[in-house]
Amino acid sequence: MTLALFDLDNTLLSGDSDYEWGRFLVRKKLVDEVAYEAANVHFYEQYKQGVLDIYEFSAFSFKPLSKRNMSELNELHKEFMQDVISPLMGNKAKALVDKHREAGHTLMIITATNSFITRPIANAFGIDNLLATEPKIVDGRYTTEVEGIPCFHQGKVERLNDWLAKNNENLDGSYFYSDSHNDLPLLEKVTFPVAVDADEKLEQIAKQRSWKLISLRT
Repeated sequence: MTLALFDLDNTLLSGDSDYEWGRFLVRKKLVDEVAYEAANVHFYEQYKQGVLDIYEFSAFSFKPLSKRNMSELNELHKEFMQDVISPLMGNKAKALVDKHREAGHTLMIITATNSFITRPIANAFGIDNLLATEPKIVDGRYTTEVEGIPCFHQGKVERLNDWLAKNNENLDGSYFYSDSHNDLPLLEKVTFPVAVDADEKLEQIAKQRSWKLISLRT
């Protein structure tokens, strides 16, 4: 098995699904506009700077999920997919996924963004394997707690290692596509690390290490 791993936000998508979900909730007036938008921007800046506390952010981002039942959330997500996510799924990203699929590679999205937001996006790309941060579910409703290891930074490596062990696979010949220096722990583990529309720090490191740099933006 050759694994083709993809980060999602600002890699396969030309935007950040977690951040855009927050903006979507604000536009729908489902959260306090001023307070939520300010916090959303604050956490997004922390992420870009590499100082995000994933547990603190998860408690914030899961809270609106915890206040609605699954049926309500799924209806909201359908609207979110149509209005926000579909325009962020560029042709170059779709072509890259298809290229690996046609080569017989096993496809996986591995993302810090929670599985509620990202599972339908992975499905839209035709990617069955998803490792994402998991919100804890109690009595059929989301809570503000993380289930297991957050799929962020070194946690991506830990979650992937667990998946590899369960599936009796390894990273020989593997690819990983990412835009963010937050993904360095996993980029350093694969055979073919690829920087995609990389942030400034990752671009510098990629050039130093002669990693491939590409753009999927239209």
